[in-house]
Amino acid sequence: MIGNLRPMEIVLILLVILLLFGAKKLPDMARSLGKSARILKSEAKAMKKESEDEAAARQDTSAQQSAPKTIQAAPGDVTSSRPVTEPGQQTTKN
Repeated sequence: MIGNLRPMEIVLILLVILLLFGAKKLPDMARSLGKSARILKSEAKAMKKESEDEAAARQDTSAQQSAPKTIQAAPGDVTSSRPVTEPGQQTTKN
């Protein structure tokens, strides 16, 4: 739609905008638009990084849960250590 405008029509539109808002308000409006764009961009990056961090944390916890935990009767007593099953975790017998 904008590509169909001729140069004279674009100049006319800019002139109307200048008359409506005034020469003093246009730089302020452009500045606030630029700030808004920067804020939006930084927030989008922060959300993306946060979701990546959460995904990595979920992968770490799933990897940690798959390893069996052991309880030792006394420090250094290897013979009495046994695997521990968590509630909700199923054991398979071979």
